[in-house]
Amino acid sequence: MRAEPVIAYIGLGANLGAAEQAVTQALLALDALPGTRLVRRSSLYRSAPHEASGPEFINAVAAVQTHLTAPELLAALQGLELAAGRERPYFHAPRTLDLDLLTYGDGRIESPHLTVPHPRITERAFVLLPWAEIAPDRVRPEHLARLSDQEITKIQGI
Repeated sequence: MRAEPVIAYIGLGANLGAAEQAVTQALLALDALPGTRLVRRSSLYRSAPHEASGPEFINAVAAVQTHLTAPELLAALQGLELAAGRERPYFHAPRTLDLDLLTYGDGRIESPHLTVPHPRITERAFVLLPWAEIAPDRVRPEHLARLSDQEITKIQGI
């Protein structure tokens, strides 16, 4: 654990089972992680699968303040995915819960297990739109404009 807390942004998504419930429960579970508290959360959004298969996704973005290191936070997120029944039968398979570490403070990490900032943030409206809702200073308008063809709808406000 780190002595000083850091703000990390996490993308949440699900498209199997009770997806809306899974994302809502995951938001609560983030707040219960050791040394971590949920400080902001976006509305829930419905989006068409992007580079994935299966039904529509439910998505959100959360900001957490954490004392966990980036690898510890990633491990905790993967633990939450497993607890929600996440399986990885193939790349971009439908999922009961997907938690992506988008940013970790202003850190830049490139390892075999973790890349921060997430390398595909600017390609995904289902990340940028909810992220812009809670941290407009972190999302560039031109990035959002480039993704206007991706289907995404707010379904539940904060």
